[in-house]
Amino acid sequence: MSAGYQQGGYQQGGYRQGGQPRQAGYQQGGPRQRGPQPGGYRQDGYRQQAGPRPAVKRRKPRIGRIISIVLVVLLVLGVGMWFYVDSSLRRIDALTDYEDRPADTPGTNWLLVGSDARDDLTEAQKAELSTGDAGGQRTDTIMLLHIPEGSGNSTLVSVPRDSYVDIPGNGKNKINAAFAFGGAPLLVQTVEGATGIRIDHYMEIGFGGFAGIVDAVGGVDMCIEEPMQDPLAGLDLQTGCQELDGAQALGFVRSRAFATADLQRVENQRKFLAALSEKATSFGTLANPFKAFPLLFAGTDSISVNSDDHLHNLAGMAFAMGGGVDTVTVPVGGTPTVPGAGSVVQWDRENALRLFGALEKDEAVPADLLPQPK
Repeated sequence: MSAGYQQGGYQQGGYRQGGQPRQAGYQQGGPRQRGPQPGGYRQDGYRQQAGPRPAVKRRKPRIGRIISIVLVVLLVLGVGMWFYVDSSLRRIDALTDYEDRPADTPGTNWLLVGSDARDDLTEAQKAELSTGDAGGQRTDTIMLLHIPEGSGNSTLVSVPRDSYVDIPGNGKNKINAAFAFGGAPLLVQTVEGATGIRIDHYMEIGFGGFAGIVDAVGGVDMCIEEPMQDPLAGLDLQTGCQELDGAQALGFVRSRAFATADLQRVENQRKFLAALSEKATSFGTLANPFKAFPLLFAGTDSISVNSDDHLHNLAGMAFAMGGGVDTVTVPVGGTPTVPGAGSVVQWDRENALRLFGALEKDEAVPADLLPQPK
C-alpha cells in the first residue's frame, strides 16, 4: 500500500482514494442513516451512550389472595372443630316410644334438665361449688322450652320439681322422683303425660358443667333486687347489678332461701338461663375465639343430649332463647303436704291446661298466665 494511505481507502487528509473528500456522516458504500439505528447511533453518526436501565418493578404480594387463603384455613378449622365437638357430645336414649305417646305438634319442644349428680366432680370442685356429697341423681331444674314454627318469641316454662304428678309404673309422686327412678327416659315420659306435649329434644347439664359454661362466656350480668345469702348454696350476693361467675351463678339458680322457696327459685332459673343464652349467642362471644372455643368445649364436657340431637340443634335452641323468650311457671293451685311425699306442688289444672293447650297449638300463651310486672 502506498505511503499516506490507511486501510479502508482513506488518506490522512480525509480523502478517499481518488481524491474525493470524505463527507461527515457517510460510511463506505453509502450515506449513514439519520436518526437512531438498531445499532445505537445518533443522528450525528456517533453511538448512543448507554442510559440507566429501567427499574425492575417488584411484584407486590396479592393481599386478596392472602386473605382468601386465611379465610379458607379458618373455615376448614371451624368446620373441623364443629364436627369434633358434635361427635364428643354425650348422648343418651332419652326419647323413647311408648303406648299413647302424644302426637307431633307444630313448633319444637325441648326438655331442659339440671341434674344434681356429683359423680363427675372432684372433692375440690364440690367444695368450690358448695354441692355437698349427696349420692344418686335428682333434678333441681325442669324446664319446657317451646320454639314456635313461625315468628314470635319462644316460651320457657318452669316445672316446679315438687310438682305432684303421675309417674308411670310408680304411682303419684314429686316429678323429680321420676328422674331418680328411671333417669331421662322416665322423666320425659312423665312430663309428656302431665302436659300432653310431645318432647322433640332433650338436654341435661350437671353442676360443674353449668358453672363451666358461665365461666367460659366470661360471666353473666344479673341485677339482684335484694341481698341473697344461702350458706347451703354457697351464696352471698349484695343488691345491685353485677357479674356472676360460675360458682355464684350456680348458687343463684340453686338457692331456695326465699319465702316462696321453689317458686322463686324457678323464676330465678328462667331469668338467668335467658341472660346466659343471650350472652352465649352475642357477637362479642362468638367473634372472640378465647370465649367461643372454651364455650364449645365446656358444652362438650358437661351437656348430655338425646341420641338423635346434634350441635346445630343446641345452637338453634340457644339462639331461640337469646332472641327473646316469654317465661312462665306452670300455674300452681296449692302446696299441701302429702304422706310419703312431703310438701308438694299441686297444679291449677284448669290454667295448666290453658297453658299447655296454647303451646300444643303453637299459639301465644294467654297474657293473664304470664308473670305480671311487680
